Amino acid sequence: MRYLTVIALCFFCCFSALAQDGEVCRFPQDPTLEKPETYKGFDAVTLLDSISVSVEPTGSGSFAVYKAFKVLTPKGAVDNRTIIYDYDPLTAFAEFRYALIYRANGDVVNLDVTRAYDYVAPARAIFWGARQIMLEVGWLQPGDIVEYEIAKKGFTYALLSGTNDDSRFIPPMRGQFYDIVPFWVEYPTVKKVYKVSVPMEKELQFQFYQGECTSSMRYEGDMKTYIFSMADAMPFKREPNMVDLFDAAPKLFMSSTPKWQEKSLWFYKVNEDYGSFDPLPEAQKKVDELIKGKTTEMEKIAVLTHWVADNIRYSGISMGKGEGYTLHNTKMNYTDRCGVCKDIAGTLISFLRMAGFEAYPAMTMAGSRVESIPADHFNHCVAVVKLSNGTYMPLDPTWVPFCRELWSSAEQQQNYLPGVPEGSDLCLTPVSPPENHYVRIKANNTLDDKGTLTGQFTIEAEGQSDSNIRRIFTQGWQSEWKNTMEQQLLAVSPKAKLLSVDYGKNPKDYQTAPIKITFRYEIPGYAVMGKEEMLFRPMVMNNLYNSVKSYLRINTDVEKRAYGFRDACSRLVELDETIRLPKGYKLATQPKKDSEKSPAADFEGSLKQEGNAVKLTQKLALKKRIYEASDWDGFRQAVNTHKSYGEYLVINK
Repeated sequence: MRYLTVIALCFFCCFSALAQDGEVCRFPQDPTLEKPETYKGFDAVTLLDSISVSVEPTGSGSFAVYKAFKVLTPKGAVDNRTIIYDYDPLTAFAEFRYALIYRANGDVVNLDVTRAYDYVAPARAIFWGARQIMLEVGWLQPGDIVEYEIAKKGFTYALLSGTNDDSRFIPPMRGQFYDIVPFWVEYPTVKKVYKVSVPMEKELQFQFYQGECTSSMRYEGDMKTYIFSMADAMPFKREPNMVDLFDAAPKLFMSSTPKWQEKSLWFYKVNEDYGSFDPLPEAQKKVDELIKGKTTEMEKIAVLTHWVADNIRYSGISMGKGEGYTLHNTKMNYTDRCGVCKDIAGTLISFLRMAGFEAYPAMTMAGSRVESIPADHFNHCVAVVKLSNGTYMPLDPTWVPFCRELWSSAEQQQNYLPGVPEGSDLCLTPVSPPENHYVRIKANNTLDDKGTLTGQFTIEAEGQSDSNIRRIFTQGWQSEWKNTMEQQLLAVSPKAKLLSVDYGKNPKDYQTAPIKITFRYEIPGYAVMGKEEMLFRPMVMNNLYNSVKSYLRINTDVEKRAYGFRDACSRLVELDETIRLPKGYKLATQPKKDSEKSPAADFEGSLKQEGNAVKLTQKLALKKRIYEASDWDGFRQAVNTHKSYGEYLVINK
């Protein structure tokens, strides 16, 4: 009881960010009593969010994760009734050290941490044994304060060993330590602190991005201690379709590895030593079969990449050693025909080597930027192959099943680090020109005096646009093909009737040519009838194949942006439509012609009447996948002008 009293008294003392000895104070003064208006509208406030790490010479770390928060509303009480912490038993151990509730009436509840649950974490597609510890806080009410500490030992990101002794806590790149610390917060936070102590002989480089913090370094015995703190942090204000939080919000990166070349060399060596890409006779037979008759290096690379992408199923289960930086060997991958990204990439590397190429693994981060500080901000494995001109070409079989690309342009402007024998710095995939991902719809329609629209349209597409449209043929049931085609027309009008559809001899054959589909249809009552006029929308702008127009999901009503934003891919959209009018009708809507150009997007379009027909033509070029905030005006103007061509047209006698 004396222990609880001491901690309770500590709460009421004045808060100091750092004590004289460099330790983090456990409890701040409650600011919600002094400045209640600051926290109005929030469900809880974090009084202190602190992580303290002690690093051993091996690179293993002992973490003390501490948090104290105050509940402000009933919703905050419900949202915080349990405390959950994720860890991986292959590389770390975690447990609750203690947990307390300070009731608003002055009572103190000491939660029994021995009753914490340790259970398998929810998983989908990757089943590697990740776990969670959960402590039920139980009933809370506004005014209650919860304080807890979690002890963790090990490291966080890479998975390599299945042993049960302390060696599993040592990072794969022995002796090296790194950490990636998000400094954005869920609730208003009075103080957020990260402290790390490393052996005196270990050099640690760091950088704080996208914000400011207070930092210091002190000598404490035979350790160097770095402290980073931020006061009065407020929840990060997100924007629709913005880049990943790691690319916009405050964060701390640190690493004892001097440069990326060292990580590259290590990554190369660890897989060569493991024998990840050793040849396999039955796999060699398949490689020889695939490249037979192929004369150029690109033909061989393409056929091998596509076979691996189409035939290795994405599904990850724990297989012991080899679950992280070490890629499983050829025998396991070719026999099982399933795995995660590194297994699929590893199979391709083995295939390429058996075909006579130099090929190696590479690490990348799908979804956000990798910084120059060599902290392992990676979540994905790909491959690189050395071409005859001496350059390396990235390949990603995981992201290109049934896709005409060899590297998915949904990954353009993405950092990657090859594990090559000469070592490599961080690389960046280039922007893919919009014309590599065109979607073209050309419609030829006739509107009769009863408002019925009849005609046909042809859609053609390449690159990522091709993959989107072709997916029903390559990954769906053939019995659903016609139904899916009908759904495209029904999205235009529930009265639409599909008369015929021509999608070629074999739409599954994505490697021969870009997709091309022709629809013939009739849509009764397509136009809204008046006494002497009709209203209708151009069909090519009326919900037709919106699934391939990802830019339509970006809210262009937003006038200004503070952060970068992203689309699915760069893209070229070309839409042409001829609508023959009923006899005696003319276009009442004013003709229009527009042209917009910017570094982010271009648009050209026109709408006019020629003879007895209305003709619409437009071309929208979206030039990137990842955009800067400064690109917003140009992108928004081009897309909004494009959308304006979808407004109702009026024709009258």
